[in-house]
Amino acid sequence: MRIGLLGTGPWARLTHGPALVEHPETELAGVWGRRPEAAAELAGRLNTRVYDDADALFADCEAVAFALPPDVQAPLAARAAAAGGHLLLDKPVATSVPAARALADAVSAAGGGSVVFFTLRFAPESAAGVAAQSATDGWVTGRADWFSPVFGGSASRYQDSPWRRERGALWDLGPHTLSLMLPPLGDVASVTAARGPGDMVHLALRHASGASSTMTLTHTVPPQASSVTAELRGAAGVTTLPERGEGGAVGSLLRALDALVASVRTGEPHPCDVRFGVRVTEILAAAEAALPAPD
Repeated sequence: MRIGLLGTGPWARLTHGPALVEHPETELAGVWGRRPEAAAELAGRLNTRVYDDADALFADCEAVAFALPPDVQAPLAARAAAAGGHLLLDKPVATSVPAARALADAVSAAGGGSVVFFTLRFAPESAAGVAAQSATDGWVTGRADWFSPVFGGSASRYQDSPWRRERGALWDLGPHTLSLMLPPLGDVASVTAARGPGDMVHLALRHASGASSTMTLTHTVPPQASSVTAELRGAAGVTTLPERGEGGAVGSLLRALDALVASVRTGEPHPCDVRFGVRVTEILAAAEAALPAPD
């Protein structure tokens, strides 16, 4: 599968680029970025061609991988789909419900394949955990807490990300936690939300199954207070998010590429396709609307 890469930031350099080069069933056709000099540098590093026009790259590819801010990604991905490309999307697919739905409609009209890269859903350990939880009945509640220090004093490579600083942990970390909770607990029927310090948000969700879940998300805790936790409780007892093994984000993206290739070959949609991405955007938009105005 000839696949183009859109984006030149840390995610593109450290995750997407290496995985696209390494995967045995993909060929990296080229790189496009909003900053031409950065696109040229990354293309040289990956030993591929740089494109100064995104539509020209779409025309030369079977698929496109996105490592762009969500609201830059959405209209470009709709254009790529209309050009006949299959899509490897980043989460969230958009932070606007109309933009997310327009993207999904473009994919549906073109008949292409799509996979949204929710990192934990493609890490072997957490993917196996979600599969086992989804096959188990009787869950009554869940909890997912993601205390990140990206803007809390860490040396994170994402601290210079304008969209993360603008939209906060709700939109950056919320997709990850929803991707873990929705499969075993079911769709969300209602959501309430409260603010904490910094960009911290607390969500309480009622699921259509009757189960409930809570989430605390933040990028502004000190490094010494950071952690990631997810658990379910029910008739089967208590189950927690397993520790991630070796392979990191590149290993997870390789599995996402496996999923895209398989979906294209079989015509079967993947559980993490663009429609699931739209539902995540809808839930997060509802949560954002439920938040009180900042002080």
